[in-house]
This record gives sequence, structure tokens and C-alpha cells, in this order.
Amino acid sequence: MRVWHRCLRFSGDCSTILRGLAQHGRPIQYAHVPDAVALWDVWTGIAAEPIAFEAPSAGFALDWRTLATWRQRGIVFATLAHAAGISSTGNATLDLRLPFDEPYRIPATTAEAIEQAQSRRARIVAIGTTVVRALEAAADAVGRVRAGDGITSLRVGSETPLRVVGTLLTGVHEPGESHFELLRAFASDAALDRIFKTVVKHGYRTHEFGDSVLIERPH
Repeated sequence: MRVWHRCLRFSGDCSTILRGLAQHGRPIQYAHVPDAVALWDVWTGIAAEPIAFEAPSAGFALDWRTLATWRQRGIVFATLAHAAGISSTGNATLDLRLPFDEPYRIPATTAEAIEQAQSRRARIVAIGTTVVRALEAAADAVGRVRAGDGITSLRVGSETPLRVVGTLLTGVHEPGESHFELLRAFASDAALDRIFKTVVKHGYRTHEFGDSVLIERPH
């Protein structure tokens, strides 16, 4: 199947466009959230430009105090830009085509930080499933991440060899969702089944604005 990518060009400078999005944009309204979601509800506290189609909700677990603590402990925090796609359309047939292609931009400083971490055999933690897709799509056969812009159509699942990311901080996803399928690259079905049973037993919140899990794939 051939996928066509089209670009939109806006008239005006970047600040004007972002200001217009903030003034007129409306975020995705989730069925499990009873109150109307405002635009600032889906902007993570440490994010920069609002370019995602859906809130990159894994980032809700982080704040500036956490990043400062990491810095004190020698943990390097690097950023990339990614347009997080939707996790569900509400249509079961259409959801089978998820995840859709997602644009990303990896700065040279981030690619260098990853390479340095790899040389030290340090753990690379992705904050969110979309970051996993971006980094793995930008990696070559030996796991070297290329800086620059790209669009990933990578579908990560149980058979996907992960060349970059060893650990994932993510929201709690339910079986059958495309994001849950990505978790199968990090943990066995038995382990994920135990996790989800624990989620249900203790009433953890799933979906956006929910709780978080940290999953490390076996070496």
C-alpha cells in the first residue's frame, strides 16, 4: 500500500500560528472524561510547541523538579519533537489501521546524547510510545540514531527488534489498543497479563490522564 504524505503551509510567522492554535484549537474530547477538556489540559508542563494531535500523556508524569533531580544524579534528559497520533478513533474497524504515520524531529544534541549513553551501556528510557516509534525509526541497523526530520510508519510489536530503547515510561494501555501492542516489544504476554490484572484489581486509571507504568525489556 502506498502512503502519500502532504504538507500544509501556513501564512504568518510561527508565533502567530501557535497563538492562533491556542486561541481557536480544540483538543480531542475523550469519552471517559466527563468534563470538557480545555487546551491547556493536554499541554504537558515541560513541553515546548503544541504540535501533537493527541496529548503526549506519558509526559504528564514529569515536571521541572523531577528533571532537576535527574540532573543532580547525572541522568541526561534529551528532547525531540513528535506529533503524537491518536490512540483510538472510536471505530473498531478503523482502529485496526492504527497507529497512523507520525512526524518527528530529532535534534543533533539528542542523537549525540543517545550515542554517548550507548557507548557507556547506559539505559535509554523513552517517555511515551510515540518516542519509541521515533527513535527506533530513526535508528540504523546497529542502533545509531540519525538526527533530523522524519515520518515513521513503524508498527512496533512483539516481533520488533528494539535497537535503541531499553525502558519505557508510558500510560496504562488496554489489550487490543495499538499502544498496548507496542508494549509487547518490551515484555512477554504473560508479564503484560499480570500487569493488567493488577491494574484492574487496584483500580488504576487507564487511557490519557491516567496512571503510568515503567517497563524494562529483558537484556
